[in-house]
Amino acid sequence: MPLTPLPPEALYQTCESEQLDFETTEQLPEVTDSIGLERALEAARFGLDIDQRGFNLFGLGPSGMGKRSVLSRLVESRAREEETPSDWCYVNCFELPDQPRALELPPGNGHQFKRDMERLVQELKATIAAVFESEEYQTRKQLILEKSKESREEVFSDLNQKAQERGLTLLRTPLGFAFAPVRDGQVISPDEFQKLSADEKETLGKAIEEMQAYLEPILGQVPKWEQDIREKVRELDREVTAYAVGHRIADLKKRYQDIPGVLQHLDGLEADVLDHTDQFLERQKAPTPQLPPGGESSFTRRYEVNLLVDHHQQQGAPFVYEDNPTYSNLVGRIEHMSMFGALLTDFTLIKPGALLLANGGYLLLDCAKVLIHPLAWEGLKRALRSRHVRIESPAQALSLIDTVSLKPEPIPLDVKVILVGDRVLYYLLSALDPEFNELFKVNVDFEEIADRNPATENLFARLIGTLARQRELRPLDRSAVGRVIEQAARLAGDAEKLSTHLTPLSDLLCEADYWARKEETPVIARSHVEKAVEAHISRSDRVRQRVLEQMERGTILVDTDGEKTGQVNGLAVVGLGQFFFGYPNRITARVRLGKGEVIDIEREVELGGPIHSKGVLILTGFLGARYATDQPLSLHASLVFEQSYSGVEGDSASSAELYALLSALSEIPIHQGLAVTGSVNQQGQVQAVGGVNQKIEGFFDLCSRRGLNGKQGVLIPAANAKHLMLRQDVVEAVRAGKFSIYPVETVDQGMEILTGLPAGSRGESGEFEEGTLNDRVEAKLKTFAKRLASSRPEQAGQGGSA
Repeated sequence: MPLTPLPPEALYQTCESEQLDFETTEQLPEVTDSIGLERALEAARFGLDIDQRGFNLFGLGPSGMGKRSVLSRLVESRAREEETPSDWCYVNCFELPDQPRALELPPGNGHQFKRDMERLVQELKATIAAVFESEEYQTRKQLILEKSKESREEVFSDLNQKAQERGLTLLRTPLGFAFAPVRDGQVISPDEFQKLSADEKETLGKAIEEMQAYLEPILGQVPKWEQDIREKVRELDREVTAYAVGHRIADLKKRYQDIPGVLQHLDGLEADVLDHTDQFLERQKAPTPQLPPGGESSFTRRYEVNLLVDHHQQQGAPFVYEDNPTYSNLVGRIEHMSMFGALLTDFTLIKPGALLLANGGYLLLDCAKVLIHPLAWEGLKRALRSRHVRIESPAQALSLIDTVSLKPEPIPLDVKVILVGDRVLYYLLSALDPEFNELFKVNVDFEEIADRNPATENLFARLIGTLARQRELRPLDRSAVGRVIEQAARLAGDAEKLSTHLTPLSDLLCEADYWARKEETPVIARSHVEKAVEAHISRSDRVRQRVLEQMERGTILVDTDGEKTGQVNGLAVVGLGQFFFGYPNRITARVRLGKGEVIDIEREVELGGPIHSKGVLILTGFLGARYATDQPLSLHASLVFEQSYSGVEGDSASSAELYALLSALSEIPIHQGLAVTGSVNQQGQVQAVGGVNQKIEGFFDLCSRRGLNGKQGVLIPAANAKHLMLRQDVVEAVRAGKFSIYPVETVDQGMEILTGLPAGSRGESGEFEEGTLNDRVEAKLKTFAKRLASSRPEQAGQGGSA
């Protein structure tokens, strides 16, 4: 029975408007369930529920799937129901200032603790200044100074009395203490001293030496006396300061008595204040261009609280999406400020990263963005592996610098990380990074297509209405929704499926809304969607038009009429960005006597890819199994894509190559008004290929330019019939009998359509029916085998005589 072409109804599956029970999308509720993502959502819920180490999530799928938005909605709803995690802050470590301490506080307490500490510092400044200016303090300090002075005066008075007994007196000079002789209570002048006798001078000299011996140990005690005075004043200062600040710090300790870290910090703060009372009494220096007003570098910065994570306004667990996941934005950073030409830092300049902001909750990241930033991937893995966040500069992490810097105390990390990215990233990381599978154990695989049925179409209509509302577009009527659903099937490349790629669908709605606005209509109709589809093709159609023009003018040789032996029109698809189109390409075959070789010229010149080469090699297996089971395959065949100047990949042309080869062997011409697509296996079955809609339309466009004659058409694999969602002009041409599409299951069916002759099958005798195509191919191969066999003895004889 001759194979009949597909009817027009099989070429395009329309969306019946009667199945859509609404007038416009305004009447439709928001979509809450994702379409076709049941497996992905189940995996996501599992990953979010399980509380074990390493069970982080990776959402994989093509871009434009809405992975981030779907996971964000799921995580946000879950995070709102969970407990709010702790606040975290850094405070000064008074014993080791380069190692700030991390404090964990109950949620909301960090904000209050920071305010309490700011208030405490201000109170300390005022209170300490007031106490030290009080009359009581001045009196006690004066008493200490006077007692010390009296003690020293008593010692020097005794010394002076001893000197007087020896005719000397103790003098205080700018250079220190000295002894001088006296007479009648008056110091002897140098002139008078020279008039004294030698004995008197000697006696006075010995007396001075004796008194100097007494003076030296006393002078040695002066520094100790001064030190004692300072110590007593310091003890007084500490006592007064402790009295002034003790009850204020005690109030804070009472308020934070359940937080051991805060109590420990307050103890250290109190001791530090007592040790640095004099700093509180210094007058503030006038601001300079390098020193900003307010005293950012003042002494009291040491008592500030650097609140990194603040949840006083947070409801539930945090959910953070970091759009720029650099190392610093993920882990955190230590900032510096320029002062007097130098870069300075302290614990107040430590800034949190996304890991800390999401601590106790969820962090969503784009995997590709993490990978392109230096050290970001390693920093993320290190934090997840150690379950701590250690804030340090990238140079410190790589041990590139040895300068003195801060070493903040690491903060414990408890976060669920969700990565999103393409499938290729997931599989590459899984294969090349041993730590990846240990840290991201849950793969959330997003399906890009959904089954097409009445229930799904109605749900898809709600999705379209939701997208229109989100973009603030005009509502769509039923016919427009039906056309968008049909376009979704076209994007899926399957009449029985729908594409769930949200980006192209959303773009289509925006373009349709543009045309509705141009016509000043309140509702988007089917015509507006049609215009949007056509306009999108027109904007991207330059290359396709140039290719068709070259074929129409005969620059690229492709026949659409007549018959040729060993020549067939194959079909290919080209992708330029997001635009794909098909076009025909002449494939030719030549055969001669040989040793069973089928030469793929594309492969020989390294223009053919491995999959294309595999398809050609399959032809050899098919020929040998069908026609040369009891004799050698004695041919040499060459196959080539004519006027092909770039690489050829894929096996969708293998059936066309086989048709050309069989035509050349049987010497039966092929109708050039037909084009072919489909791969073939060694049993001669024609297998499904991709891009079938674009391939059919590419050949149809060339035939339409040259004029349709009713004999033109395309042979496609029968398995591709369910994928057809062709343009309406192609469907109308088929309906008018001007173009045909044949579903082919075997090579024999294809050859019968291409040549008009029966393929033939083997009878009981094992021979093909006489006069059939297969009979003529086998006869040709037998002739080759006989000629090859007859030539061997001659060659052997010639070799012997030589």
